Amino acid sequence: MRILIAVDQSPHSARALRFVSRMRWPAGSRVIVTSVMTPPLSPPVAGVDAGVSLMVEVSAEQVAETRTRVAEAEAELRAAGIATEARTPTGDPRDVLLRLVEDERVDLIVMGSHGRTGLAKLLLGSVSSHVVTHARCSVLVVKEDPHEKA
Repeated sequence: MRILIAVDQSPHSARALRFVSRMRWPAGSRVIVTSVMTPPLSPPVAGVDAGVSLMVEVSAEQVAETRTRVAEAEAELRAAGIATEARTPTGDPRDVLLRLVEDERVDLIVMGSHGRTGLAKLLLGSVSSHVVTHARCSVLVVKEDPHEKA
């Protein structure tokens, strides 16, 4: 079984990681740990055709932070006896996660929910909602446990 877990710096992501590390997965399962780097948009250079996509760059600091986050998640999973692989792609997390599902032949995506609702969800979008709606595999969204002690 190929499992994709999306991690970021949020407590929701940490909760999803704990969930995956505590589960018993079928023999031979691999967990692909990913954190998608979202580059800031830079304005087009004067004189450049307006039809050209905006150029994007990821800072060296963002790359280092993302790789550290993924390495720490992998260490936690490996300590639980789970085989892992790392991916640190760049782009819109909604699109990148769906592309990883196809490219890596993922059977299950696990991700945390930020729990945004109403106007915040409308303005900020929801990666988990988009993935649940469009993924070609099962998606497990780990939500906040109201009984969990901080």
